[in-house]
Amino acid sequence: MKRRTALAWAATSTRLLVGAGLAVGIVLVVGLGVAAPWPTHEQAPVSVAATPTPADTVLACAGPLLALGRDATAAGGLTAAAPSAVVSASDGADLEQSLLASSPAVAGSEGAPALIAEPDGDRLTDAVAAGSASIEADDLRGFAASACRPPLIESWLVGGSTTTGSADLVLLANPSDVPATVQLTLYGATGVSVPPGGADLRVDAHSQRVVPLAGLGTDEEAPVVRVTASGAPVAATLQSSITRTLLPGGVDQTGAIVGAETTHVIPGIQVLQSAVDAAPTGSTTLLRLVSAGADTTVTVTVVDADGDEVLRQEAPLQADLPTEVDLAGLAAGQYTATVQSERPVVAAVWQTTGFGEDADFAWYTPAPELDGSTLVAVPDGPSPVLVLAGGLAGAADVTLEPVSGTGDAIRATVSAGGSTVVPIVPGTVYRLDTDLPVHAAVSYAAAGELGGFPVWPADAAASEITVHP
Repeated sequence: MKRRTALAWAATSTRLLVGAGLAVGIVLVVGLGVAAPWPTHEQAPVSVAATPTPADTVLACAGPLLALGRDATAAGGLTAAAPSAVVSASDGADLEQSLLASSPAVAGSEGAPALIAEPDGDRLTDAVAAGSASIEADDLRGFAASACRPPLIESWLVGGSTTTGSADLVLLANPSDVPATVQLTLYGATGVSVPPGGADLRVDAHSQRVVPLAGLGTDEEAPVVRVTASGAPVAATLQSSITRTLLPGGVDQTGAIVGAETTHVIPGIQVLQSAVDAAPTGSTTLLRLVSAGADTTVTVTVVDADGDEVLRQEAPLQADLPTEVDLAGLAAGQYTATVQSERPVVAAVWQTTGFGEDADFAWYTPAPELDGSTLVAVPDGPSPVLVLAGGLAGAADVTLEPVSGTGDAIRATVSAGGSTVVPIVPGTVYRLDTDLPVHAAVSYAAAGELGGFPVWPADAAASEITVHP
C-alpha cells in the first residue's frame, strides 16, 4: 500500500515538473518570437500621375460707371453714366469678349464685359484686362480704374459707406453657364450679420446683378462686406461715390480682396498736395480694417517712394467691428502701407484729393505677391505709374516688356522692403518678370483725379496630381 502511494506521488510530481517545464519553455519561445524581427511585406498602393485638363481663363470687368436715381420717375433706377475703356491681352489663345446682362436693367448700357481665353495646350492661358472711366456731371464726377478679375467663391469688399450723400453699389458678375447664389455678410457698427437684402441673392448665368449697399444697412460709416457664392463663383466690385452739399466728391470702382491675411502690402497710395492742404478740415488718408471672429492688434507701417519709413502706428481691433486708422501727416508723394496683425484681417486705404469742388478719391487694396512672370494691363488715365514694393528676400530685378501698345521695355531694381515707382504708358499691356517676390500696383493721379488697382499674379499652369484608384 505504501509502495503504491509512493509511486502515485512520484508520478504526479513528475507530471507537475514536466508541465511546469513545458510552460516555461512556451513562455520563453513566445517572448523570443515577439522580440525577434518578423518578416514583413509592404504593398505599395497603386498610383497614377495625371495632369488635369486646364480650364478656360475667365475675367469679369466692372463695366460702366453707374448713376443711381437719375430718372425722377424711378428713384431706384440705374443709368450708365460713363463707359469704361478696357485694355486686354493674353499670352496664348485670343480673348473672346461677351457682355453680361445687368439686373436690374441699366439704361444706356449694353452690359459689363466678360473675357474668356481657351487653354494653351496643357496650360492655362495667362490673360489680363483692366478698364477706366472718367466723368464730370452734376451728380457724379471723378476717375475710376479697376482690373477685370476671375470670379471667386469667397471675397471681401472693403470700402464705401451708407451715410447721407453716398450712393454705393455692389456689382456681382457671374460669367459662367450656371446661376450663382450669393450671401452678402455685413460687418458694421453693431457687428456681423446677413441682412435680408443680402441673403440668397440669385445671380443668373452670364449676368451682373447690382445691389445698393444701403440695402444691407443704413448709416454705416465704415462697412465691410464678405461675398460668398455657391453654384458658381462671382466677381465682386464696389462702386462708391459721395455727394457733399450738392457737390459730387468723387467716384471709384474697387475690386475684391481674396481673403483675410496676417500681412497685407498696399502699394500705390497717392497723396496730392491738395490733400495735404485739406488735412486740417478732415482725415484725407484712412486705413479701414476688420478682423473676423477674433480680437487682434495691427501694426501699420508706411514707406515712401524711396523705401524710407515715414509712419508707424499700432491699433487694437475688436472682433467683427470695422475700424478706421487715420494715417495723418503724410506729405505729398507716393506711398506703400504694410499691415501686420496677430490674426487674419482684411484692409484697404482710402485717399481723397480734398473735400471741395472737383474732389476725387480712391480705395487702394492689398497687392498679392508676384513671383516669376505675369501680365499687367494699363488702361487710359492720368499719369499712370507702376509702384513696386520689395519683399524681404533681397533686392529684386524687375523687367517690363510691352506685349501690346506703344510702351518701351523698362528695367528696375526694388530693394528688400523698399519701394520703386516706374512711369508706364497708358493703353499698353506689359509682361512683368521678377527674380524675387515683389508686390505691384497701377496707380493714377492728377488734379481732382485718383485711381488704381493691384496687380494679381498669373494663374499657374495645371500641375501634376497623383491619383490612387
